[in-house]
Amino acid sequence: MFVDQAQIMIKAGKGGDGAVAFRREKYVPDGGPDGGNGGKGGDVIAKVDSGMRTLMDFRYKTHYHAPNGENGMKKNKYGKKGEHLVILVPPGTIIRDLDTGKIIADLIEPGEERVIAKGGRGGRGNTEFKTSTRQAPTFSEQGFYGQERTIVLELKMIADVGLVGFPNVGKSTLLAQVTKAKPKIANYHFTTLFPNLGVVEAIRGKSFVLADIPGLIEGAHIGIGLGHDFLRHVERTKMILHVVDVSGVEGRDPIDDFLKINEELKLYSEKLYERPQVVAANKSDLAFDDEKVQEFVKFVEKEGFKCFVVSAATGQGVEDLMKYVTEKLDTIEDIVLFDENDYLIDEDEAVIDINQIEYSVDGDLYSVIGMAIERLYYSTDFEDVESLRRFQNILMKKGVFEKLKEMGIQDGDTVKIFDLEFEYYE
Repeated sequence: MFVDQAQIMIKAGKGGDGAVAFRREKYVPDGGPDGGNGGKGGDVIAKVDSGMRTLMDFRYKTHYHAPNGENGMKKNKYGKKGEHLVILVPPGTIIRDLDTGKIIADLIEPGEERVIAKGGRGGRGNTEFKTSTRQAPTFSEQGFYGQERTIVLELKMIADVGLVGFPNVGKSTLLAQVTKAKPKIANYHFTTLFPNLGVVEAIRGKSFVLADIPGLIEGAHIGIGLGHDFLRHVERTKMILHVVDVSGVEGRDPIDDFLKINEELKLYSEKLYERPQVVAANKSDLAFDDEKVQEFVKFVEKEGFKCFVVSAATGQGVEDLMKYVTEKLDTIEDIVLFDENDYLIDEDEAVIDINQIEYSVDGDLYSVIGMAIERLYYSTDFEDVESLRRFQNILMKKGVFEKLKEMGIQDGDTVKIFDLEFEYYE
């Protein structure tokens, strides 16, 4: 089965917690702090595997979690970094953030890789908090959380030339004629249900990749039929090879077909419509009226497109067509699908501020939760006066008490932070 879209959840590793420890040596009865820092959490990395052709693997596994970093240890030993989790994707995979729709990565070249979720920084051990006035800190820092997001994988095939046209006009036959690809071919509509690729070498030493993609129908730009499933795969192509059935055996008007397909391309993407295009007037060996064929060629060339009369079944005119395409490709620059505004601007770590803290009130009970407050909570020794003072100072700096006053808290009301409850007083 060919799968070209998938949605998965990824989670980078959390940083290890810093350690609280003190030197305990025979001749050093009052040794200083020696708690080490936690290790960084593992990243989630997407890497191109040139052997992959679809996103099938992501249909069955939808959650990916990189390992956490190890906690710090005594004797100032740092925790081990969490191993990176590498997710393999086929060439041409675009990775988007589901919430923002922004692009995280556009992976094309074999072996190319990108960090798509960053592991959290390790927490600092109590050694890091030693100062001239604080000789024996009894607290450390919890590791930072790794990035967690839902992403959409979208495969846009990498081909130099994309075959477009209504179903059953001979695109698969043309691909088979000029390459070693063996697409399924039969005399019924929508024979091609997923893209086929082949390499064409019409001029010795010069080759290009040709893609035969499911046929278009009217309304494809809004997703009717195989619409979007088709159109996403021609977006990377540098050139469009438009195949039209000029035989008349199915009672179709080739000029009408030609205009409708181009209208679908234009409605889907103006940029796609403006790509260089060459037209193949196919099935000419079956044409009843040669004048109708010539009338079509004149119309197409009047519209500004080069047109070749061919028969994919017999090979007539195909070599000249492919030589023209090869030479034309040399004059076309590579396609850039996105500009810098399309990409997600990602910060290394979430900034801990008031917006990351959630508040609720039930009578005279005020609850405070959130990742920002959780890190502080688990980094505090509430039986140690110095550690508790630090906890209160950080809450004050982050505006927690100010927010509670805005919510109407009064002296004697209860504040709950996870399992900790205390009475509030100015």
